[in-house]
Amino acid sequence: MLLFLKSISFRSLNHQDFKNNNSSCKELTTTTSSSLSSSSCIFLTVWRKSLIFSCKGFTVIGSDGNLVYRVDNYSGRRDQTILMDASGKPILTICRHKQKLRIVDNNWFIYEGEVLGDHDYKASSSRKKPIFCVKKQMKILHSNINVLAHVYYHGTSSGKTYSYIIEGSYANRTCKVLDAKSRNVVAEIRKKQAVIGGVTFGLEVFVLVVMPGFDSGFAMAMVLLLDQMFS
Repeated sequence: MLLFLKSISFRSLNHQDFKNNNSSCKELTTTTSSSLSSSSCIFLTVWRKSLIFSCKGFTVIGSDGNLVYRVDNYSGRRDQTILMDASGKPILTICRHKQKLRIVDNNWFIYEGEVLGDHDYKASSSRKKPIFCVKKQMKILHSNINVLAHVYYHGTSSGKTYSYIIEGSYANRTCKVLDAKSRNVVAEIRKKQAVIGGVTFGLEVFVLVVMPGFDSGFAMAMVLLLDQMFS
């Protein structure tokens, strides 16, 4: 199955996305500096499935057909996901923040490396601190239904200033991560090209486009968060 995914990644990205690479990146960067090289865009094929049998997760393949990231959820816990590199080294841990007095928990934390156990970052000064907090937009409270979530630095959403905003529809695999100040698109989730050799990808295989200067691991963490929020 990995060989099949490598094949569709190489064929579709190199012969279609990269064939029109300039137009693709221009579409993403209508408000960005023209000095950014479109050839520096990173195109990743995301497969919503683990390579390990009977294990939920994700497999991420680069445009060269090599494994880039993986998620293997052995425990089946949806409130904690560990993003690993190709060798299995933990890069980021995504955790849902549980609050006892709230009916709906809409905050997620992102930590560097691997974090185990409970995830109340205020409980102990010795615990690893989150580097980001992502807050799901509650549609009933806001008029802009296009907004999915806000991303805050340093693991707190208590302030009013967020760093990134996520817009679009994850259910339709059409999302954009934008810089809050400049409104520049830094990453985008796209549907995979419909049919290659008679195979329809549907929603299980899609494309993650990462703009120059934006971390692809963090962009993949946004995918994992959206999957937890809206799947």
